[in-house]
Amino acid sequence: MKLIEERTVVPGSGCEINAAVLRPIGEGPWPGVLLYTDIFQLTESTLRTARRLAAQGFLVCVPEIYPHGPLAGVALEFDDAGKQAGLAGAAAMTTAEFDADRAAVLDYLAGRPDVSTLAVTGFCLGGHLAFRAAFDPRVRATICFYPTGLHDGALGSDTADSLARAAEIQGRLMIVFGSRDPHVPADARLTTITELYSAGLTDVELHLYHGGEHAFMRDVGARHDAELTDLALASAVSFIRGR
Repeated sequence: MKLIEERTVVPGSGCEINAAVLRPIGEGPWPGVLLYTDIFQLTESTLRTARRLAAQGFLVCVPEIYPHGPLAGVALEFDDAGKQAGLAGAAAMTTAEFDADRAAVLDYLAGRPDVSTLAVTGFCLGGHLAFRAAFDPRVRATICFYPTGLHDGALGSDTADSLARAAEIQGRLMIVFGSRDPHVPADARLTTITELYSAGLTDVELHLYHGGEHAFMRDVGARHDAELTDLALASAVSFIRGR
């Protein structure tokens, strides 16, 4: 499927949020997908994933996650300097700022005439942000890929109340883990699942991929697993479509 790829600026609360928008050629409307990046922001690796999703018949919006400070508009390199800059960017953000930015992007998507429904996905820290986006009743489906900090509230400069608010989620939820992820080890996964079940979300779709390392879907570096990536994306597409 041929795509149109554009850059736009979403008005935020005290900031402008740079975003990439990818959609199939045609009038639509298309299911809208808010895709949260990992700490490195709008890298070509993340955009390749966004293109794969858009090619399945979705309008995909990929916003930067650090629009308030010096990393606004910056795509970081996958090296130690980029990692440290990304972590510092997360530490400078409050949960309230992340939430306000999420509301702005969802409002933008919901206001587009070529968007029919809303879904959210995200990777790593972006997986945690996707979980919080699921609190919005307009979001029908959410997929969190190896969400970091979900089990203990680690998100930005404060402690997020994400799992404590799990009962607010009205749409369908899918979470993908890798079995060899040191950032989301077995005890963290158990805590997350236990809290979700305690909140009444007993129909969460859970995937644990054997051998999957952290960021196994990032197609750069030794941790990438192409086969698991294909499996995870196929499941995500099917999930968003409402199977």
